[in-house]
Amino acid sequence: MPLLSRKGRITIVVLCLGLLLIASLAMLKSKPQREPRTSKPPLSVDFISALPAPLAVTVLSQGTVAPKREIDLVSQVAGRVVSVAGQYANGGFFNADEPLLQIEPEDYEFSVTRAKAQVAKAQEQVALEKGRSRQAKREWRELGDKTANALFLRQPQLNSAQASLESAQADLKKALLDLSRTAISAPFPGRIRQIFADLGQYVSPGARIAKVYSTNIVEVRLPLSDRQAALIQLPTNYQNSQTGNYPSVTLRSSVGELSYEWQGKIVRTDASIDIESRMTYAVAEVKNPFKADLSLDRPPLNIGLFVQAEISGKTITDAVTLPKDAVYKGNQILVLNQADQINYQKISVIQTSKDSVTAVGITRGTRIVSSRIPLAIAGMKVLPKKQRLVGNQSLDEEVTL
Repeated sequence: MPLLSRKGRITIVVLCLGLLLIASLAMLKSKPQREPRTSKPPLSVDFISALPAPLAVTVLSQGTVAPKREIDLVSQVAGRVVSVAGQYANGGFFNADEPLLQIEPEDYEFSVTRAKAQVAKAQEQVALEKGRSRQAKREWRELGDKTANALFLRQPQLNSAQASLESAQADLKKALLDLSRTAISAPFPGRIRQIFADLGQYVSPGARIAKVYSTNIVEVRLPLSDRQAALIQLPTNYQNSQTGNYPSVTLRSSVGELSYEWQGKIVRTDASIDIESRMTYAVAEVKNPFKADLSLDRPPLNIGLFVQAEISGKTITDAVTLPKDAVYKGNQILVLNQADQINYQKISVIQTSKDSVTAVGITRGTRIVSSRIPLAIAGMKVLPKKQRLVGNQSLDEEVTL
């Protein structure tokens, strides 16, 4: 391979020196000076100063109106229905012991007549045997013997006659009872939900006549969470005692465009906690729900009506009601220290509503950030700009759950 000429070697050296010169100039070129970073001003926030105060709690729930007592009227005798009362229809009202349906009574009247005849015959036989027994006793005394055996005095015959009389009297009572059962009624004033037998129909013993319910009292089962139940003085239904301190409850419902309300009491709780929902059911009672009250101008509290309930709860001491934006992660707030730095503080929430949270455990005068701060970091400095005092309204203004 031929060696490079002298001219070629000089060209290569010149090129290398040029590249080195260009690199040196690039390294010696001055770097641009960075402008000093200006620090951002602290974030301006609104804050509230806590003023804990007593608060009357109202717990919200809902439920459906149901009768306290509802039974099936059944026939205890057989026969054809010969008459029904005018109010014997779906939705009809009736009084206690008012006959609603009459089964043909003639067969049972005949049984009563026969039973009375049997009683009279048995009474005659008893009287006859008593007379024979007295006669036998006199005859025995005439023989000079003071003691006589029971057989001579006809005691077995008298006992048999007495037993026959008691049996006849029992048959008469049964016949009279069957006769009274031909008139079917309910033991309480109420309303007919549904009828199952009607005029001219033959019914057998045990046949359903109608489903009826009492109109004296209606009930509403109200589901309560553990937190809600803790805020109410629920009745203590022990086996050997029962409290008389029943929380009041206001039931509300809308009929058309109008809203109505009824007053009641929480009288008991269900026998057990619901195993699926883990809810405690409080039972509210309303008396005379169908009684007309012209001064209130409201409809009756009908069975099946869905109602909203406001239950009077306990009075909470040292409660603070906060706007919902001031609460983070459900149970934390941002508080300001003396250096206007924020820190997280846990609170004990007792109830929440659409726009507010009521909590306890907040010291009086604590400065709470009410502005929402996205990605708030503990220790971050802020600029408080607007103060508002907050506690709760008063005992007359209630917070609801």
